[in-house]
Amino acid sequence: MSEIKDILSKYKSIAMIGVSKDQKKTSTIVMKYMQDYGFKVYPVNPSAKGEKILGEEVYAKVTDIEKIVDIVDVFRPSKEVYGIAEDAVKIGAKVLWLQLGIRDEKAKKLVEANKMDYIENKCTKMEYQKYFLKINQAFPVLSE
Repeated sequence: MSEIKDILSKYKSIAMIGVSKDQKKTSTIVMKYMQDYGFKVYPVNPSAKGEKILGEEVYAKVTDIEKIVDIVDVFRPSKEVYGIAEDAVKIGAKVLWLQLGIRDEKAKKLVEANKMDYIENKCTKMEYQKYFLKINQAFPVLSE
């Protein structure tokens, strides 16, 4: 699936919807990882608006970000995806990326009709590791 490799090569700004202030949460671990590999990540979490997560100002909604966002990366339940997809289209994002376990057929149709890429049920961190670091592991890493 080289489409994912192309996306992670070309696009370097990510709005991460549902990032937590809790450093142990999967979303925050993924955010830190993507930052470490050169991605600009804008955390989106209405309950932490105006605060900082991993050094970045937190936004209430993706439409509040005034910079270019290439990828809208979603860590929210599938039932919230369609509204997020509408916002992703509004801001001219290139990709709607739904994390593991998240899918929405209506959102897929909407973003594809707007010439955006749609990725579902995939983790940005795991995909980056697979294509660029040749690491294929379960997430989170289980220790013995």
